[in-house]
Amino acid sequence: MISNGEFVSGGLTLPRYFARPAGRHEVLPGLILVHGFPIGPLDARQSALTFPELIDRIANELSWAAMTFTFRGCGKSPGDFSLQGWVDDLRAAIDHLIAEANPLGIWIVGTNTGGSIAACVAADDPRVRGVALLSSRADFDDWAAQPRRFLEHARDIGAIRTPGFPKAFDEWARELRRFRPEDAAQRLAPRPMMVMHGDDDESVPTSDARRLAEAHGSADLRVITGAGHRLRHDPRAVAVLMGWLDRQKSLSQ
Repeated sequence: MISNGEFVSGGLTLPRYFARPAGRHEVLPGLILVHGFPIGPLDARQSALTFPELIDRIANELSWAAMTFTFRGCGKSPGDFSLQGWVDDLRAAIDHLIAEANPLGIWIVGTNTGGSIAACVAADDPRVRGVALLSSRADFDDWAAQPRRFLEHARDIGAIRTPGFPKAFDEWARELRRFRPEDAAQRLAPRPMMVMHGDDDESVPTSDARRLAEAHGSADLRVITGAGHRLRHDPRAVAVLMGWLDRQKSLSQ
C-alpha cells in the first residue's frame, strides 16, 4: 500500500494513506477503511494494495476526509498479528484521523476480518457514528477451535514474523474468543450499520452476515448475487457502498 503519512499504535509506527477533496477546507465527515486478514494466494505484505485508490474516490466524489492503513503484521507495518493488537491499531487510527481532520464524526468501512474488528471497536466508541461490514465474520470460533494451527498459518503468510511470538500463547488464543462481532453488533445499535455479503462467498458463509444484521436489529443487509469474498473488487458492491456513504454524509450535516 502506498502511504503519505503514519501514526503510532502501541509503540509501532503504522503507515497510512489519507485524502480529502482537493481545494476543500471545511470540516468533513471522517472515514476509515480497514482491510481483512490475508487469505488465498495473497500474503500479508500485499494487504490493502488497492485501498488508496478507493480512498481517493470516496474523498473526491463524496467529499469525505478518508483514511486507510495497514494493521500490524501486514503490508509494511511492523509487529505481529493478534486480535487485541488489531483492535488497538484501529483505536489508534480513530485518534489519528480526529487529530488530522477534526471530522464530523467517524464512520468505519471494514472488509472481511477488518469489518469484524470494526464492529468490536465501534460498539464501545461513541465517536463512531456508523459502520459498513463487507464479507465479515460473526465470530472467530473456527480460529479459536484450533489456535496452534491458526498460529502456524499466520506465520506462513507473514502476518507473524517475530520468532517466539506470541510469548503468552494462551492469552493470544483467548483473544480469538474474547472478541465477538455478533455481540458487538447488538451493542452498536441503534447507530447505522450496513452488512454486505456475496451469496457465493467461499470463505465466510452468508449466515454470518444474517447473524450480524439480526444482532443489530435494524441493519441494512445487502446480499450480492453471484459475488464472492472479495467484494472490494465487485463494481456492484462498490456502488452499494458509495450510495450508503452518500446517505450517511447527508445525516452528518
